[in-house]
Amino acid sequence: MVLAVTRPDRPRGRGQRLQPSPVKASALDRGIPLLQPERAREPGFAAGLAASGADLGVVVAYGQILPDEVLAAPRHGIINVHASLLPRYRGAAPIQRAVIAGERETGVTMIRLVREMDAGPMLASTSRRIGDNETGADIERELAAMGADLLLDTVRAIAAGRARERPQDHALATYAPRLTREDGRIDWTRPARTVHDLVRGLHPWPPAFTFLDASRYLIRRTMPHAGSLPGRGPAPPPGTVVEARGDRLRVACGEGSVLSILEIQPEGRRALATRDFLAGRRVPPGAVFRPSPPPA
Repeated sequence: MVLAVTRPDRPRGRGQRLQPSPVKASALDRGIPLLQPERAREPGFAAGLAASGADLGVVVAYGQILPDEVLAAPRHGIINVHASLLPRYRGAAPIQRAVIAGERETGVTMIRLVREMDAGPMLASTSRRIGDNETGADIERELAAMGADLLLDTVRAIAAGRARERPQDHALATYAPRLTREDGRIDWTRPARTVHDLVRGLHPWPPAFTFLDASRYLIRRTMPHAGSLPGRGPAPPPGTVVEARGDRLRVACGEGSVLSILEIQPEGRRALATRDFLAGRRVPPGAVFRPSPPPA
């Protein structure tokens, strides 16, 4: 017997009408029995899972620590598709945190779930390079497909008795905490490459943001420049606009580096290419982007 488990329906949209998760919608289309506990420790959930007769449980981005009685309910336990090369980036936002950190490689690891978050023994893994300009959304799409293939291979290996578990080296573990809006605040004292990694790692949410005068702007696409600012004078303070004309909006960053803003979004409006943005708003050289608005 097959059983799907997903979160309860949540209100969405302008009318805040209850909407099912994609997992529920897919299960209903296929006639698959469904459980929707609010919490994994909810009375009756573990019993319902055990009663399903499931041989193996699979978790993907469930977002809750499962209690021992749930982990033990399927005959072969529960495995998890985790979007990082464990033991690095355990936690809720492994893809985005890896991009923000400037990692050159990521991947998917199949693990057996244990009580400690993402700390179980590893069953299989696969990796891929992170491109210089790839966003968190780009990586997520590809890892989803890679993870699905790896999951099927792992389930077949378990069924055939070929699966082998390897313990993680817990001393090498790093963590990827859940993203918040505050994570998007740009610190212009950081090198341009670091700011660029923040912008692409947080695409599409929560977006990187900054302030010009009292207005908040979301920075959607950027490009760092190799080397440093031209000229022999002292470097302008980080956040200073060093060029604003045509399709060029260049900002001084830490260590004398420069970042081009390619797409910018005034808060509450649509995202604009730099040329379109500058056609409607004058930004003089010497203007300063800041992490926070000036005092009133």
